[in-house]
Amino acid sequence: MNLLIEYLDCYDKSWGELSYKHTDDSGFDLRAAIPEPITLKPGEYALISNGIKIEFEGPFPFGDDIGYEIQVRPRSGLAAKNGISIVNTPGTVDFGYRGELKTTLINLGTQDFIINPGDRIAQAVVCPVIHPKIITTTCVSNNTTRGTGGFGSTGKA
Repeated sequence: MNLLIEYLDCYDKSWGELSYKHTDDSGFDLRAAIPEPITLKPGEYALISNGIKIEFEGPFPFGDDIGYEIQVRPRSGLAAKNGISIVNTPGTVDFGYRGELKTTLINLGTQDFIINPGDRIAQAVVCPVIHPKIITTTCVSNNTTRGTGGFGSTGKA
């Protein structure tokens, strides 16, 4: 399977092409394709251009009956050091979407955070998507070890 990437005019070619930095990386970094720095104050969020469009190209490893998506996830370093995350994490880029990729960053930290042009702001992970047949029923089984216990029902330990 191939992931075709179209670089838009707002993507500075000096940043280099997107790629996996290590052979065992789950994702590749997305950059801030912005013309000037953006400051996110604590609690603020902004939609940041990534400067690319994508298309999946086969042959597909699990067959044509399984689709794919890109999950846009926070970068662990930005999250741990600065409290920078993604509002709708993970963000989903659907198989058929052909528009520009953008990332909605949020500053959950206590200090202003400056996003500079070309900064690596998120990571993209390609994942398979399975579409089960959806069937309406009058009752679902609760015959499991978990049962109907909700949030926090399994305790802390």
